[in-house]
Amino acid sequence: MNGENQIQKAYESILGHDFEKAIEWFEKAIAAEPYNAAYHYKLSITYARSNKLQKAIEHAIIAVDLKENNEAYHYHLQVLRARELAEMAQKQLEVKSEHAERAIFLLKEAIALDPLAIETYLILAEAFANRQDYSRAYQTVMEAVSLEPHHEIAKQQAAQYKIKMK
Repeated sequence: MNGENQIQKAYESILGHDFEKAIEWFEKAIAAEPYNAAYHYKLSITYARSNKLQKAIEHAIIAVDLKENNEAYHYHLQVLRARELAEMAQKQLEVKSEHAERAIFLLKEAIALDPLAIETYLILAEAFANRQDYSRAYQTVMEAVSLEPHHEIAKQQAAQYKIKMK
C-alpha cells in the first residue's frame, strides 16, 4: 500500500485549514512509505507552518538523509535551522543583556543560513540598539529595508535608530 491517498487527504485538510488533521494524514502516508523523502519534506513544511519547529526539523533531516542530492530539502532544512537560531536568540534577549553577545552571534548565524529572513535582521538590530550601538542597529535594519523596501516596521526602526545615532 502506498501513501498517495493519505497525501491527497492531507492536502484536502490543508485546504480546509485543518493543519492538525493534515499532520495526521502525512504521518499515515509516512507509515505506509517510511522511506519516501517527499512525504517527510511535506510533513516538515506542515509542522513548520504549525509552529512545531523541532518536529519540522526532525522530518526535514530525514528527508535530506533519504535524498541527499535534493537542493530544496537542504534549503528547507537550512531555513528551519535559521529559524531555530533566531528563536534561541530571541529567548536569550528576553532574559536580559548578559546574553546579548550570544544572541547577536546566533542571529548572525541565522542570517548566514537564511539571508532573506527580514524578522531576523530586525531582532539583530534590536539587540544592537539594546546595547546603545545605534550605528550597527541602523546598518542592520537598513539591510532589511534593502531586502524588503515596503516593510513598514523596518522603515520605522531605521528612522528611530537614525535619530538616536545623532
